[in-house]
Amino acid sequence: MQDYFINIYYSDEDGGYIAAIPDLRFCSAFGESPEEALREVQVAKAAWLETARASGKPIPKPLYRPAIYHLSVSPEFAAALWHRQRDLLRHGRAAAGAALHAGAGVAGDGNGE
Repeated sequence: MQDYFINIYYSDEDGGYIAAIPDLRFCSAFGESPEEALREVQVAKAAWLETARASGKPIPKPLYRPAIYHLSVSPEFAAALWHRQRDLLRHGRAAAGAALHAGAGVAGDGNGE
């Protein structure tokens, strides 16, 4: 079964992490950590779907996929991007930026330049 894609990102404005489901309009949640935001958006998703069913509104199929899934990139580049995303979620922007400048290479033309 295909599930809905969840975006998780840090919001300076909110001072925490936001988890959002693009296919479910306005379905998002806040957390002090990425894990908390993910737990909270799962609760929000259940409530969103329950409300749609109860009111007879259509439930959209999971369609959203980030652009990275539509690109043709080398496995090495995809792996570097995945590791950078993981580092962003684990350690925040500073650690990922430091890794990028140390040569992890996901900026510019895809060759770390």
